[in-house]
Amino acid sequence: MKALIPAAGTGTRLRPHTHNKPKALLPVAGKPILGHIIDDLLQAGVDEVVLIIGYCGEAVRAWAAGAYPGLPVTCVEQSERLGLGHAVWTARDAIGDAPFFCILGDTIVKTDYRRLLADPHNCIAVREVADPRRFGVVEMRDGAVLRFVEKPEVPPSNLAIVGAYLLRDAPRLWAAMDRIVAEDRRTRGEYQLTDGLQAMLADGCRFSVQPVGEWFDCGKRETWLETNRALLDADPAAAAAAPGVAPPCLVAPDARVSRSRLGPHVVVGAGAVIEDCDLTDTIVGDGAEVRRCRLTGSLIGERAVVAGVDGSLNVGDDSEVAADRRIP
Repeated sequence: MKALIPAAGTGTRLRPHTHNKPKALLPVAGKPILGHIIDDLLQAGVDEVVLIIGYCGEAVRAWAAGAYPGLPVTCVEQSERLGLGHAVWTARDAIGDAPFFCILGDTIVKTDYRRLLADPHNCIAVREVADPRRFGVVEMRDGAVLRFVEKPEVPPSNLAIVGAYLLRDAPRLWAAMDRIVAEDRRTRGEYQLTDGLQAMLADGCRFSVQPVGEWFDCGKRETWLETNRALLDADPAAAAAAPGVAPPCLVAPDARVSRSRLGPHVVVGAGAVIEDCDLTDTIVGDGAEVRRCRLTGSLIGERAVVAGVDGSLNVGDDSEVAADRRIP
């Protein structure tokens, strides 16, 4: 089965880290967000991937070719970012009319993918949330899907669509999105996939839902770090204790760590240098240098140089921060 992964967004809420890379390639728990998604799908039997690219699209294309050399990957460019429905519609020729699975490129969902992909109907992954107004929502009646609504002011239920969809009636989706785009029917200024699903439902397509246990949205700094903590907690490779390391932590084999205390919930990227530091709840990018720092809740970009800081930092790639006026 093909998997369609929209990864064209600019990730403005994650700047400065998305000034020079797409949100889907930001690191969390030792690999890019997109790597977590694809690895989970491959384990469930997905054998081909279609990526919708846009902002920094060539970086996504190059990363996918290097990370998954044996996997058939097609990249489709979304030249205008006009909503999720438009993104999915853009890939209609690459997907074709066979059933496919769609998952957002900035969302990590931990669920039984094999069970979801085996559903005989169109199937939408959902989770109960406290405030459904920020999401697409599924309204149910007597166990059946009654309606899909995008970001309703008065939610008909608390079942949020988490951004994972099994679409068995692909031709019906394309026909619905064709009409929506041709008639320029937008919700909140964009062509919404939720509106396409509602049109399919009105045309008689059958839908089921599958609740998910864990749903991680890496859309802002706080949730990025929250996702990193949760994935490290669940990763056996991060559980090993070592001198100066309080698990769970992941430290790249070629990173250089000296006279430092790490953890819990610290990731140190390839080639990074950590000296005389105390780090907790922090992601340090590849090639970064961090010296004489006590940091918590921090994001340090690739090749950044940080020295003498006590507190919390959010530093992009190739940046320099020296609170003690000494750059190593």
